[in-house]
Amino acid sequence: MSHHEDPRDGLVDHLPALRAFALSLTRNGATADDMVQDTVVKAWSNIDKFKPGTNMRAWLFTILRNTYYSSRRKRSREVSDTDGIMTASLSVKPDHDGRMQLTDFKKAFETLPDEQREALILVGASGFSYEEAADMCGVRVGTIKSRANRGRAKLAEILQLNDDEPMEMTDSATMAVVAGGGPVLS
Repeated sequence: MSHHEDPRDGLVDHLPALRAFALSLTRNGATADDMVQDTVVKAWSNIDKFKPGTNMRAWLFTILRNTYYSSRRKRSREVSDTDGIMTASLSVKPDHDGRMQLTDFKKAFETLPDEQREALILVGASGFSYEEAADMCGVRVGTIKSRANRGRAKLAEILQLNDDEPMEMTDSATMAVVAGGGPVLS
């Protein structure tokens, strides 16, 4: 190779030998192909570390070998959980909304008059301002505020929520409907 040739030009010539070496290490065609690809990417991006005049194949094999052993070390630290049993034992499924179940909220919400539900959906769950909701409904801002407050009070009564009791909810839209003070953004 002359001094003016780009070492990258020679990478392709070594692919069959790299694949054979990778296959001998991994004993799996797909894994071997992934290893060769990783090797070529690493070699390409670190070509400035290759010394012209030295053995390109040996350099590539070293990269492939190091990649293989790095991946083996990484795999030895990972837990294989193909059936999901280990994961299931580590996770804890939360109560959907703390003490309040979503179905209870839905039932309570459906008992509200249409105007109160509409106001709560617009200013709570949808995130519109009182002014925007009033424009959409063709009523005054005070009317929307009143409907939303009455709706919240009725929901709190039906769901037996006390003012001094913390609400533990995971659903920001539900929280926004029940809580006063405008939308809750996630």
